[in-house]
Amino acid sequence: MPSKQKPMRYGHTEGHTDVCFDDTGSCIVTCGSDGDVRIWENLDDDDPKSINVGEKAYSCALKNGRLITAVSNNTVQIHTFPEGAPDGILTRFTMPANHVTFSPDGTKVAAGSSDFMIKVVEVTDSSKQKTFRGHDAPVLSLSFDPKNVYLASASCDGSVRVWSIADQTCTTSWLLLQKCNDVINAKSICRLAWQPGTGKLLAVPVDKVVELFRRETWDSQFDLSDASITQPLNVVVWSPCGQFLAAGSVDGNLVVWNVETQQCIERMKHEKKYSICGLAWHPKYKQIAYTDKEGNLGLLENIGDVEKPNDKVASAVAKDYNDLFDGDDDDYLNGDVIEPPSSPKTGDHEDDADDLMQPPGHVRRAVIDDDDDNSLDIGLIKASSSLLEKEDDGDDQPGGFSALPPSSAQQPFYDGPMPTPRQKPFQSGSTPVHLMHRFMVWNSVGIIRCYNDEQDNAIDIEFHDASVHHATHLPNSLGHTMADLSTEAILLACESTEELASKLHCIHFGSWDANKEWTVDMPKDEEIEAICLGQGWAACATSALLVRVFTVGGVQKEIFTLPGPVVSMAGHGEQLMLVYHRGTGFDGDQCLGVQLMELGMKKRQILHGDPLSLTRKSYLVWVGFSAEGTPCYVDSEGIVRMLNRGLGNTWVPVCNTREHCKGKYDHYWVVGIHENPQQLRCIPCKGARFPPTLPRPAVAILPFKLPYCQVETEKGQMEEQYWRSVLFHGYMDYLSKNGYEFDENAKNQAVKEQQELLMKLFALSCKLERESRCVELAGLMTHGVLSLAIKYASRSRRLNLAQLLSEVAVEKASELAAAQQEEEEEEEEEDFRKRSSAGSSSSATKWGQLPGRNVQQDQEVEDEEETDACEEAEETPEVHKEKEPNGFSKGVTSAEVNTPKPALVASSSRGRVNPFKVSSSKKEAVVPSGNVLDNMTKYSKKTSSSGSRAADKQNPPVIKPLTPKPKTKQASAASFFQPRTPATNPGEKTVEEREEKAGNESQEAKVTAQENTENRRPRTGFQMWLEENRANILTDNPDLNEAEVIKEGMSRFRMLTSEERMVWTEKARGGRVNDSAEDKKRKRPPAEEDEVKKSQEQKSEDTNVSKRSKPLDPSTNNRLSAFAFKQS
Repeated sequence: MPSKQKPMRYGHTEGHTDVCFDDTGSCIVTCGSDGDVRIWENLDDDDPKSINVGEKAYSCALKNGRLITAVSNNTVQIHTFPEGAPDGILTRFTMPANHVTFSPDGTKVAAGSSDFMIKVVEVTDSSKQKTFRGHDAPVLSLSFDPKNVYLASASCDGSVRVWSIADQTCTTSWLLLQKCNDVINAKSICRLAWQPGTGKLLAVPVDKVVELFRRETWDSQFDLSDASITQPLNVVVWSPCGQFLAAGSVDGNLVVWNVETQQCIERMKHEKKYSICGLAWHPKYKQIAYTDKEGNLGLLENIGDVEKPNDKVASAVAKDYNDLFDGDDDDYLNGDVIEPPSSPKTGDHEDDADDLMQPPGHVRRAVIDDDDDNSLDIGLIKASSSLLEKEDDGDDQPGGFSALPPSSAQQPFYDGPMPTPRQKPFQSGSTPVHLMHRFMVWNSVGIIRCYNDEQDNAIDIEFHDASVHHATHLPNSLGHTMADLSTEAILLACESTEELASKLHCIHFGSWDANKEWTVDMPKDEEIEAICLGQGWAACATSALLVRVFTVGGVQKEIFTLPGPVVSMAGHGEQLMLVYHRGTGFDGDQCLGVQLMELGMKKRQILHGDPLSLTRKSYLVWVGFSAEGTPCYVDSEGIVRMLNRGLGNTWVPVCNTREHCKGKYDHYWVVGIHENPQQLRCIPCKGARFPPTLPRPAVAILPFKLPYCQVETEKGQMEEQYWRSVLFHGYMDYLSKNGYEFDENAKNQAVKEQQELLMKLFALSCKLERESRCVELAGLMTHGVLSLAIKYASRSRRLNLAQLLSEVAVEKASELAAAQQEEEEEEEEEDFRKRSSAGSSSSATKWGQLPGRNVQQDQEVEDEEETDACEEAEETPEVHKEKEPNGFSKGVTSAEVNTPKPALVASSSRGRVNPFKVSSSKKEAVVPSGNVLDNMTKYSKKTSSSGSRAADKQNPPVIKPLTPKPKTKQASAASFFQPRTPATNPGEKTVEEREEKAGNESQEAKVTAQENTENRRPRTGFQMWLEENRANILTDNPDLNEAEVIKEGMSRFRMLTSEERMVWTEKARGGRVNDSAEDKKRKRPPAEEDEVKKSQEQKSEDTNVSKRSKPLDPSTNNRLSAFAFKQS
């Protein structure tokens, strides 16, 4: 039957290794040149127990709870098993021992050394030793006779000797091997072996064959060989039943023979053809563990054979079929392994196998083997019985099996998907609890280590930033097993005992009072399974499916139920993420759900128990938040996923750590994730899933990479970079939406980077003549970059594409304007609802506090009609403020977009300032442009607004988003309450008069602008159109007020064709530049220095005029103020 070779895994450092099983076969024990003995529960054990026995370990043997090792310090040591506690030195040599082995009864140990000596020592009394001398070179290997009569040895002197243990004499000797002077120069280590049970045969690997010598006569019985063996054999080992013999060669071949038939039944080749130096046969099952000289460990399973049973065993089979076979043996007789293709690997979950899964270590087939002496031979006996040999004779085979009782022959067998054992709760950034020295948590704040050995049981806390808090050493008298760490507190939890309840212990080192610690006991029979810390709060999940929330000071807050057993939890700021079991997974998959909540002032749930996607047959190993607050998690296959808030809270894979691992069993242990800069911080672990505490592990930084297709091409690479930039800067939108501060410059830089990538993709698509793709890319561009794309298309003589892009630009502009208008109306309605209950007194107070208004309490109270007019005059700047940043508005130029807005923002944010003063940078912005495409703003509305403010304020380091919005809301909301308040500005009357004289407003505004030379604001094409068509609008709609007239005018102006709007725009330009027609036609003046000088001279002149025009009468000031707000 076909065997199954499991992939090898890293076990020790490069060098000689040895392997053996314990008495029951429940674990594999290996030793290597790193001086460690490792105890593996199975080949997939990612956390083997490690015992350091010396600098190098050459050989190991295990029996009766005692572990014997040959160490490089010339000693043979004893350790208890499985504890690994040192139990003394068994014997010493003058050179290192090369091989140690137990006698069959476990009372004696034989050791052969490089000083040519062999010693047989009593395990219980090391003073009882026997020394065997006679070899003339280092001893290579030893083997005890199963009857404790003889001891066989092989040496570098080329001889194989058989010694009589009783009288310490050499019984016989063969010169079989090639001579050499040391073990490292030997072509083969010649690990010989006696046949178990009777000791009838002695197997010796000689070059490419195995020679078998008969006991007592010491004659060579026969040789075992195979065509696949092309290099010398290194080691041989018998099966416990004595019927099979396995041999490993120096080039990685492993062969198994049936000794009685002398037939080769199994052949296996090493993955990398490394020399096999260790072999061990499982004491119960048909498995062989093997190691190579590179420190790797492998396992060969399901080793089958065809053999005739002896009469005794055959009669036992015929006597009682019920005890030996089950109902599916007919399939096994035909060589079929009854194994559901969808069933999970037994070895992956041996610790947690439930009732539907097969017992750990059993070969995966439906045969139920008992642990008696014949258990290993059941399938072999049946497969080779005379019933099968006489297949043509219908009297034997059919009759033999049809006579089986139905109860045993028809046992039901479940052939569907197998349930997956549930993953146990864990703390992110922690190593397994059973370790004596372990990490309780490693995160972006610091490290918590736990030491639990004979000397100390304590907890060490270390902060990455010592300014947060100094390092701390705590006693661990309660046996805390869970921990979390933040910048304000340390949270610990312990399991319950017979006397004590499960406890949650918090050290609030950020507290300002003296009492910084508090402890809470859980109710009876309720265990804490996971804990986490946030900003100002702590939480724990318990075995009662409860989540308990506390303040960091110890006040109990909310409590709620989880839908399933918790797996892990994490906190960051106001966010709490919980991962739990939604149900039972199948075929090795976990069935997990995730909840994401915000515990701030507005408590809400973001993710409502959505399924948590994991790689097939993997489990969760880390869950947490990035440093910027984005939820992330990592599965056992090394896939890092991040929440994409911009795509409906979906999970995006951002990195595969397995791509950076050199070995199959290497892993990266994640400790932190950063979005800006993009860094995945983790610790490389060679041959393990987590690092040791000492020496202190070094943190590596891995890059992020989204799994896009064809990333080796230029197009795929740029697409991956663009969407990765969009994803990793999405946290800024989240911070802005929730009112947090963030670096505006970083966002601008990210937008610039994204637009550059889009432009490169656009150029690449143009070269490939993919014009349809170019239009699709244009939909992702900002106004400024879209204008560049239009220019690029024009210069590339793709006029059709340029025309399509222009239509896209206009369409995007109109959509943006409509969206902004809807947003503004919604904000006004919401603000009105919020403030409608405040009353006239509160509204008057807020109205009086509006910046930029000259509040004069001694002015006479205007009537209600005049007050309404003032409201609309105040609302007018808001309309323009929202509309004008749109670079594609009809006839609006870049100067019109950029100039009024900073003045309004500056005046509103600094209280009583001159709203008409124009800085030199603003004057430069007034320079006209001849092409409407040149006037497109480079960024979106919010970005350009913040950029203008940054220019005024010399780039403030951090800008709080949404700062202007409350003021806009305040002004608009106050307008609803204006009739209830006294008029505070005499200019309101002037505004009312100007509303009544709509036909004369244009001329009056021009005169007013000429009087105050500081206010040189450009006029737009829309304003000129509105002046000429205001009368028509009022004729059609006589009931409209000023703001409604402007809105109606804007809607009518949009109805004009692009050519008509361009005419009005040109008219507006003609009125605000030099009289020279040549300057009007130029996009940019040829001599910019002259223009700068002119602007500087004009500025100084304006300043002088400003000083002279200070004592203007109040009515003039009021008219100027109303006009300025109207134009802005």
